Amino acid sequence: MTALVAGTAVRVANVTQVFERGGAPVLDRVDLDVAPGEFVCLVGASGCGKSTLLTMMAGLLEPTSGDVHVSARCPALMFQEPALLPWLTAAGNVELALRARGVGRAERRAEAQRLLALVNLAGQGGKLVHELSGGMRQRVALARSLAQDSSVLLMDEPFAALDAITRDVLHVELARVWAEQGLTVVFVTHNVREAAKLGQRVVLMGSRPGRVVREWRVDLPQPRTLESPEISALAADITRELHREI
Repeated sequence: MTALVAGTAVRVANVTQVFERGGAPVLDRVDLDVAPGEFVCLVGASGCGKSTLLTMMAGLLEPTSGDVHVSARCPALMFQEPALLPWLTAAGNVELALRARGVGRAERRAEAQRLLALVNLAGQGGKLVHELSGGMRQRVALARSLAQDSSVLLMDEPFAALDAITRDVLHVELARVWAEQGLTVVFVTHNVREAAKLGQRVVLMGSRPGRVVREWRVDLPQPRTLESPEISALAADITRELHREI
């Protein structure tokens, strides 16, 4: 396995992925480095391999060739669906991740409440899943991811199913948590404006086969708004490149 370069939290080196023998590659010679504490958004058309690449970073899939290395032993992974256990409370779902780490019962309860407060769900820990709105469920899922105590958070379109207002609120919450916790975030999205709003760097992937075709540095402070001229201009530039790829 290729060692991490100093100052790198995630390294993808010359990665190719083929799912069927003799078939076309899904990913072709992809290279990508992510610095510690960086927020990187991956955008691209459906089927370009964004989620496949994220799955490799999570250690759930080995590349056909090349190497993927992550500084965190067990990076946290957050999916599009919150995937909460309906028979547990909000706090119980967060405690489940803590229990998997071997955290004791009393400490689990206190830590779950702290994490729920961190995602602005203080006092909501006793609610069952069906009592939570879609946005609240995603906050619980984020708290559960943070309960894994990993320095690297991988997010696969976590806000795609939410309405625009809820998504906007969660953008602000995620940016705040990222800054407060010093996390390294790799965020997959189809939403170009979402990527421009959240990322310090936006990476565009082409398709057939998937590969990195262009990157943008976003040197704008958080919080950002979708309506700002800078975000609108950046989103328009990314969209033009995406249309060329499609």
